[in-house]
Amino acid sequence: MSQVQNVKKATKASKAEKPAAPKTLKTAPPSTPGPVQITEELVAECRSKLLQAKANLLNQVKEVRNDLNSDDRGGDEADQTIRVLAEAEFLNRHERIRNQLLEIESALGRIENGSFGVCEETEEMIEPERLRAIPWTRLSIEGAEARESMNKRFKKSVSI
Repeated sequence: MSQVQNVKKATKASKAEKPAAPKTLKTAPPSTPGPVQITEELVAECRSKLLQAKANLLNQVKEVRNDLNSDDRGGDEADQTIRVLAEAEFLNRHERIRNQLLEIESALGRIENGSFGVCEETEEMIEPERLRAIPWTRLSIEGAEARESMNKRFKKSVSI
């Protein structure tokens, strides 16, 4: 064999021995069982989902607004009552969509500043499966349970 062929084989063998490790942004503290990693691929996947969800919500607002504006303004009392109920439904839906858009914008901001995937309650990494399912989430499962427990306690003490 020639010297060039030996070098090529050695290079291929050394590349095969060293698998490429996924790039990570942050890892959980070593005290947690099985470190949770937020990879750049996961962040890119979540960013894509967030942008798609944002576009869908903005399209929903446009469609609902067009439907509301196309209704007649006249009619008897029943027609006017139906119109008022449709406006109230539109406002409620618009508020829910607005809140969802704020959550999405906040998540996109966390991606930009590098804090994406960190639980606001426990300051630990959010589970990758949870981020894939709800990319705008700010809480890990443990953090959500802790916050819910605190909210229940606070409601009980206020109502007494």
